[in-house]
Amino acid sequence: MADLLIRGGTVLDPAQGLDARLDVRIRDGRVAEVGGRLKGEEPVLDASGLVVAPGLIDAHVHFREPGDEDEETIASGSAAAAAGGFTSVACMPNTEPALDSESAISFVYLQAQKAGLCNVYPVGAVTKGRAGLELAEMGGMVRGGAKAFSDDGDSVPSAGVLRRAMEYTRMLDRPILEHCEDPSLVGEGVMHEGVVSTQLGLPGSPAEAEEMIVARDVMLAALTGARLHIQHVSTAGSVELVRRAKAQGLAVTAEVTPHHLFLIDEMVRGYDPSYKMAPPLRTAEDAAACRAGLKDGTIDMIVSDHAPHSTEEKEVDFPAAAFGAIGLESTVGMVLTELVHAGHMTLAELLPRLTTAPAGLLGIDRGALRVGAAGDVTLLDPDRAWFIDPDAFRSKSRNCPFAGHRCRGRAVATVLGGRVVFRLDENGS
Repeated sequence: MADLLIRGGTVLDPAQGLDARLDVRIRDGRVAEVGGRLKGEEPVLDASGLVVAPGLIDAHVHFREPGDEDEETIASGSAAAAAGGFTSVACMPNTEPALDSESAISFVYLQAQKAGLCNVYPVGAVTKGRAGLELAEMGGMVRGGAKAFSDDGDSVPSAGVLRRAMEYTRMLDRPILEHCEDPSLVGEGVMHEGVVSTQLGLPGSPAEAEEMIVARDVMLAALTGARLHIQHVSTAGSVELVRRAKAQGLAVTAEVTPHHLFLIDEMVRGYDPSYKMAPPLRTAEDAAACRAGLKDGTIDMIVSDHAPHSTEEKEVDFPAAAFGAIGLESTVGMVLTELVHAGHMTLAELLPRLTTAPAGLLGIDRGALRVGAAGDVTLLDPDRAWFIDPDAFRSKSRNCPFAGHRCRGRAVATVLGGRVVFRLDENGS
């Protein structure tokens, strides 16, 4: 815990409706005062010309520890999060072994505490070993601090098993986060099934592979009254299914990634494995539907789905390459460039998708700069020009589909509990 005075910036806090030039005082790691021209003896962080926002939250990352520490660790992932402007993240359970026990959940907190760069909230597995057969010990994981449950990387294959999981999570007041892909329809698909996949001669995964699981899960949410969150929405049909679920008053939320907002299947024509992810990049119409859903509130939040992979797994032929892309250090730049500066959303409209919405999903007391709240702050320079260079990332991996992209807007400082854990230097690193 630390003391800090953030002075001279424009405080933009959607949770309180704040948009004014104000100072923020942090004492003992918590917001003590927000006001004009504050004075004190605390260390000063000059925010002149910058936007002072609540610490950003990413509700979907993969830190690979335990099991694949060559790709990412909780420490290196936390460093990447801080460099990207994120003070809190939710890490998925598809590690080796899976995060399916109280001790595994506790391990994540311990490693994150050692790193001290980011709040890392573990998501527990729905089923033991993520095998889809038997429910994991959800009560124990909640005691350990699990904020949600998911078999991410796969959907829960059995509707019966998922129903029982939803009944338990309703009692535990935790959401189920579903990776919606029907494996029997995905088959050997490595990209979106459509004109491009046919022309390239690559096996495709149809939009219906996602939409059928979304439809099933929404029906189960209606049956059980459970909280359901649809991960990485990628199709126009899925957006409409979520929209209808919300119109029915169901406790259904959804997320979208920058790659599904801004990239499309046409980009696979060069066979670059950086564009291989699950669910796959879809059509321009699907991406437009995702942007519209984000704008109108059907899609609640933006996540990176930060999925690190080693060079050996990615720099191979497209069909053999691993699925996934890193994004913690590129997300802010991409959304500011392609959503705010492109005129699709204002910064005030965008910020709740990166603060209050994920905080609400995870049930964490973050995402606002109210007096008494955690002193987690992100300083944004909305006009900072830069190029995305994965070689300069803090992440251990380099599989970023936005490499070389010119951005306008960047996180330039990240404050965790009053401590400056990242600050961009004059050279942009």
